[in-house]
Amino acid sequence: MKLLVDSGSTKADWIAVNDAGKVLFTTQSLGLNPEVLTKEEIIKRLDDTFDISNNKDKVTLLFFYGAGCGTDRMKIFLTEVFQNYFPNAKATVHEDTYAAVYATTPKNEKAIVCILGTGSNCSYYDGQVLHQKVQSLGYIAMDDCSGNRFGRDLLRAYYFNKMPADLAKEFETTYNVEPDAIKHNLYKEPNPNAYLATFAQFLIKHKDTEFCQKIIKDEIEVFVENYIKQFDNYKEVPVHFIGSIAFYLKEELENILNNHDIKLGNVLRRPVDGLIDFHILNR
Repeated sequence: MKLLVDSGSTKADWIAVNDAGKVLFTTQSLGLNPEVLTKEEIIKRLDDTFDISNNKDKVTLLFFYGAGCGTDRMKIFLTEVFQNYFPNAKATVHEDTYAAVYATTPKNEKAIVCILGTGSNCSYYDGQVLHQKVQSLGYIAMDDCSGNRFGRDLLRAYYFNKMPADLAKEFETTYNVEPDAIKHNLYKEPNPNAYLATFAQFLIKHKDTEFCQKIIKDEIEVFVENYIKQFDNYKEVPVHFIGSIAFYLKEELENILNNHDIKLGNVLRRPVDGLIDFHILNR
């Protein structure tokens, strides 16, 4: 049995296939970002997902693509966790950008590939090798235009009394905005980045308002300047996107990219289906 996994900080999609590419089961767990979770927390999330824990002895190969796996230290850490948890499996860990590349970019083609989900990332694929110019420092220092950054923007606007009154009233009824509750989730619970990203749903719901449009456009502009324009050929190759933020803000992305003479390529909500093609069907 082969396990193919695409994991963000919020959730992870799992597909089990046999050697012929037949899907044995699909499931979803909480995200497994090694930058923000301990070994014990990761194992608990695996144990809490029945299909994973019930089949762990049957797995022979595990291909994991995840947020927070951009450094060798995190790859080694997570590989060791998986090797112990799946005793008969060989585990391979890649950063999530590789899954985005395999899902969006035709074989041997060049492209800039971006992730806009709970977190954010951007890489250049030359048709063979992935090139990273910006090393992510995580959600506190980076993650421009991500779900967690939008959540931060909304919370700040609410607490600094910058949010329009009608939106603020709905915001209060939609979320627990008590300071103690917010601080507990930010500083006492695992995955504070995923917690912040839950507020992004509010932004997307009200994306046509002037207030939300300004936040969205400002963040996209920052992402273009800080990430996409790191690559000298950004006007020459398509720019593909993966992630729920990109998927639901496709129109806004396209408008701003057009203003910078950048070609928008494929925009997918999640890459996991493309991983079957890559690993099993030899796309």
